[in-house]
Amino acid sequence: MHPLDRPFWTALNTRQSHLAQWNEARTAVRIDPDYGPFANAAPGHHAALADLLTGPEDEIWLVEPEAVIVPGLTAKLTAPLVQMVSQTPPPATDFTGIVSLDESHADQMAALAIATKPGPWGPKTRLYGQFYGMFEGEKLIAMAGERARPGDGPGLNSWAEVSGVCTDPDHRGRGLARRLILRVMADLAARGDTAYLHSWAGNAAAIALYEQTLPTEAEAANELMRLARKINRANKAYHLNDAPEISDADYDALVRRNAELEAA
Repeated sequence: MHPLDRPFWTALNTRQSHLAQWNEARTAVRIDPDYGPFANAAPGHHAALADLLTGPEDEIWLVEPEAVIVPGLTAKLTAPLVQMVSQTPPPATDFTGIVSLDESHADQMAALAIATKPGPWGPKTRLYGQFYGMFEGEKLIAMAGERARPGDGPGLNSWAEVSGVCTDPDHRGRGLARRLILRVMADLAARGDTAYLHSWAGNAAAIALYEQTLPTEAEAANELMRLARKINRANKAYHLNDAPEISDADYDALVRRNAELEAA
């Protein structure tokens, strides 16, 4: 089974073990409820999930490759998810106007999440990792951040979930969410994590956004060809014609991006 088939089981057994709350037998685990409702159980021990509930109003959410039936517990909702995993490093993007969010923005972050429902939001959800936002005046109008971090650490077996992506309805259609996703992805790539996202399978708008944002291997190959043409042209203009067409900084940026894609 792939680590992303049960991302919270993986995360709570690796890099986010400090947020784990286990049952006594250590066969079922949930994340600190202030962060969210996510839980999982060891294979063959789903009945132990009942140990994690604190009362009749409490609930846990499972992300599993197949539906799970737990005797004695009521399934309030079962719905398919789409999981998308980045295949290449994020492209260079203009991050002008994007702000790092902190404790001073907590109330606005919660209000935007509650109004737009990007996923479960608790008192500490913003502490999963760095969130970024965009403002109109002093009002937060869009944000994105991260959530689960399955895997042992930066490298080939390390992922991080882009989450909390939401935009005020009055400001949609401006590409804010895409820029914020790419900003989060830039952080993840810089520390060696592969980005992934989840969406409800019926949320066509979110899926379309994610498909536009996460480059595929074919798109990466096309970008490599475009970069090769630009680099060759710049080399010819500089070395053969003694008439540079782009600055050294722009040339270096092309070479860096080319190296990133070739290494992916």
